[in-house]
Amino acid sequence: MIEGFGDDEIESILYIGREVSVFKIPPLKANAGHRAQEWGDLGQPLWKGRMRIIERSSGVAIQFEDATSGELFAKADYDPAKPCVEAVLDSSRYFVVRVEDNGKRAYIGMGFLERTDSFDFNVALQDYTKRWRALQNPQSAEENKPSPHVPAGPKKDYSLKDGQTFSINIPGRKSNNSATATSTFDLLGGSSSASSSSTSSGGGGGFPLLPPPPSAPRKR
Repeated sequence: MIEGFGDDEIESILYIGREVSVFKIPPLKANAGHRAQEWGDLGQPLWKGRMRIIERSSGVAIQFEDATSGELFAKADYDPAKPCVEAVLDSSRYFVVRVEDNGKRAYIGMGFLERTDSFDFNVALQDYTKRWRALQNPQSAEENKPSPHVPAGPKKDYSLKDGQTFSINIPGRKSNNSATATSTFDLLGGSSSASSSSTSSGGGGGFPLLPPPPSAPRKR
């Protein structure tokens, strides 16, 4: 018990359906599933009112209440292990709910005016189911996390060190002797390009060779 709240149980409202309709439904035929079109005139429900999904420390309950007085019409305890809500086969706005009262069990039909209301109703139950499963098996929530005991390993450094260069071959740029031009870039941002070409004397490509220096005069 939380100090300061006395005997009052904390309630959390997971969803409120401002207007829902309740229908008397026929017995289910074998395992064919429920269909709203078999409930008779859907414009003449058995009851209309408010529906709330309330979470307490003891669990979650779906309560059908009078919208003005709050008088309880029916109640269904929602257990994710054995859900008491089943969607019909022919509509997304209608459901079958299993309600219990003093050990007695009955099935009623429930319908929303808008599909957005039924969508929010589904989401509220799904969110609670996820939290319930996480509490039942907390280890499963940790399975997808990386283990802190497994070393990630050193990260590789692909950056260029000071003074290192790399070359890029540019296709389509060729010199007279069909050699591929090469551009070289360094870390300082400078660039230079060199292409091999034939000399006028027909020698090999590259820069011309300088003549050797003259020899020093011999001493007598």
